[in-house]
Amino acid sequence: MRCDVLIVGSGIAGCSAAFAAAAEGADVAVITKATKPADAASDRAQGGVATTRTSPASLKRDVLRASAGTADENAVDVLVEDAASAIDDVLHGTLSVPFDTTDGGYDFGREAAHSEARILRVDAETGRHVLRPFLSRIEDDERIAVREGTAAIDLIVRDGRVHGAVVERDREVERVYAGATILATGGVGSVYRRTTNPAGATGDGIAMAALAGAAVADMEFVQFHPTAYDDDSSFLVSEAVRGEGAVLRNGRGERFMPNYHRDAELAPRDVVARAVDRERGETDAVVLDVSTIDFRERFPGLAEACDERGVDLPSIPVAPAEHFLCGGIAVDDVGRTSLGQLFAAGECARTGVHGANRLASTSLLEGLVWGLRAGEAAAGRSPKTIERPLPLDRDPELPEAFVREKFDRLRGVMDEHAWITRTPRGLRIAERTLRRLKGEVDAYARTRTAQEFYELRNACVTALLIVRAAGDNPNSVGCHHVDRKREPHGHQ
Repeated sequence: MRCDVLIVGSGIAGCSAAFAAAAEGADVAVITKATKPADAASDRAQGGVATTRTSPASLKRDVLRASAGTADENAVDVLVEDAASAIDDVLHGTLSVPFDTTDGGYDFGREAAHSEARILRVDAETGRHVLRPFLSRIEDDERIAVREGTAAIDLIVRDGRVHGAVVERDREVERVYAGATILATGGVGSVYRRTTNPAGATGDGIAMAALAGAAVADMEFVQFHPTAYDDDSSFLVSEAVRGEGAVLRNGRGERFMPNYHRDAELAPRDVVARAVDRERGETDAVVLDVSTIDFRERFPGLAEACDERGVDLPSIPVAPAEHFLCGGIAVDDVGRTSLGQLFAAGECARTGVHGANRLASTSLLEGLVWGLRAGEAAAGRSPKTIERPLPLDRDPELPEAFVREKFDRLRGVMDEHAWITRTPRGLRIAERTLRRLKGEVDAYARTRTAQEFYELRNACVTALLIVRAAGDNPNSVGCHHVDRKREPHGHQ
């Protein structure tokens, strides 16, 4: 198969890139592991889309403040300067997203670390109301071919340039040659046990790019959402609920966030997540008290999810869960990576916008802005055939027990040593353990093409990148928190 632009991933960044590339006249192929929209993290986004409601400068200040001053100002300028046109032209103009309104105007919401109400949303299900019409739009475009249930397992690289990818579907492997390749593969939540990400968020794009030699950055900055429902399902309880006035209480019924930050429940996510994690440890439980708001009227989807799980409202048991990677494949202002003809957008890309901590409701906006920019920049290149051996497939059936056991070990290490609070010794232990684990997986690699194996390999690579970056950064900043007081005597 040959195309001008190959896009790996079908979330908002992938859809935006496909839309923009096709608008430039490119023949586009979108391949995605997803078989339904809910397989993409974008579909799960609840909070909304941040806007420059009063001025770009105001949003920029809040992004920089939430990042503890570590965000790249030039990247933030791109985000805020493109925000209005991306929202007006694409979300409103092309997709007609039915954002909440009041008295004839938009009903802007407020979320943590925002200095004003500037969030466009649709109930608490903004992601699906953006992504699903976007998917329909690109599927109807004759220049765009969408192949679902198809996984990229390797990049085709020659002389520092990427010429497409090796893909697998139903154990059948083929090469897809492309003039430019855009990775929009989402996050890394599957390397932890508790995550708000969909299954299959194994860092595929980051791992493939890193193995091909692309630069990555800021991998230690893993953001944990403070209010995921406290059970194995870990569905997200949107930050917008706290924006409306809900408060956090510990196991003794005490409201505790005013003790941690002047903005209380609306403090930056890293602050709230650490506070919730600590209070759960000291008092056995934390709940989100929604008694002061009209929860069922304002958040009907969340209320239904609570009812399905037998939650005794108005108290929702919550706990932190892995939510978003602020780092990833290093890209410039149009999504170019350090490898020729390879671009990245969305959560797998490190644009510099988030620095050490992401401001709420900027992920959909970043995916939209950089997806559009990457798609436009990637168009205009013709594919070149590069012969290379395809992976062997002597035994396509990867034993289920093998995958399950390795993932259990991987997640156990990450939960113990690379969670919200890390220690230098714990990170060294994690790196040694993960190196051994990756070696075991690599030893199995020479005879496998199954998607399950490549997801496991990618998870191992991604986890190693996280712990190595965390170990190389001795300073606590944003969502990377190092506790040296927990270091035992005689540590290695």
